[in-house]
Amino acid sequence: MKKLIVLLFLISQFVCAQKELTHEVYFETDKYDVPETEHSRLLMFLSKIEGLDIEKISIYGFCDDRGSDDYNLVLSQQRANSIKEIFSNNEFDESVITNVDGKGEVLLKLVKEEDINKIRGLNRKVQIIVHPYDPPRVVVEEPKKQDVKDALKGELKAGDKFTLDNILFKTGYSYLLPESVKTLEDIAKVLVERDDIYFTIQGHVCCTQNSRDAIDRRTKKRNLSVARAKYIYDYLAKKGVDKRRMKYVGMRRKFPLGGEPKYDRRVEILVTYVGGQDN
Repeated sequence: MKKLIVLLFLISQFVCAQKELTHEVYFETDKYDVPETEHSRLLMFLSKIEGLDIEKISIYGFCDDRGSDDYNLVLSQQRANSIKEIFSNNEFDESVITNVDGKGEVLLKLVKEEDINKIRGLNRKVQIIVHPYDPPRVVVEEPKKQDVKDALKGELKAGDKFTLDNILFKTGYSYLLPESVKTLEDIAKVLVERDDIYFTIQGHVCCTQNSRDAIDRRTKKRNLSVARAKYIYDYLAKKGVDKRRMKYVGMRRKFPLGGEPKYDRRVEILVTYVGGQDN
């Protein structure tokens, strides 16, 4: 019976370990800036976990065995903080990051003397531990709002604002998810017909700190909210909406909605004028 209990315990531990995802980012000596190659590896990891229903993420910084205890604690914390900032810059929900801790040095374990530098290099790191919900939580559907296409066909006035609810962007990018293209096409048709509407396209991002804009992973520029608004502007212009009726602007993260982060990765249309078209 005891053997069975031990076996079941080991199996449960193995299953739990399988649910956990980890990633390590390595640093140069005395540095906490993320090297370019490590930054690229981290973005690949973010792409891997973005579709998961995540319960919590822990970020732990470490140093090698050189330097004083106080110095290593500060440096390891700076390394952990730099990783958290990359999560934020790339529109990752910070509310699931429960630990961002500098753990100081990792004691050197000698295998062969000639391996010391390699071992120290592996100890200069940040470890990221991701715990997804298993099974994923049930998604609660939000109540349906008035269809934007129908609203744009109705009576409008300056100051009216419409969130393009079904226009969803890929995290960290300014292009639409495939399921959003048809919705945008339908909106374009309405705006071509309603040539009395003048409007501003407002782009938004989620999850960044201090109302900053996020980084567009394609261009590496910190202008993602602008890029999203311009994507919609260019699409509508291509479909026949007169550019003189449109403006676009990036709102950064000035106006979070307070719900699921994915809904902050949004675009809104602000009506600025309704009237006859000049001849």
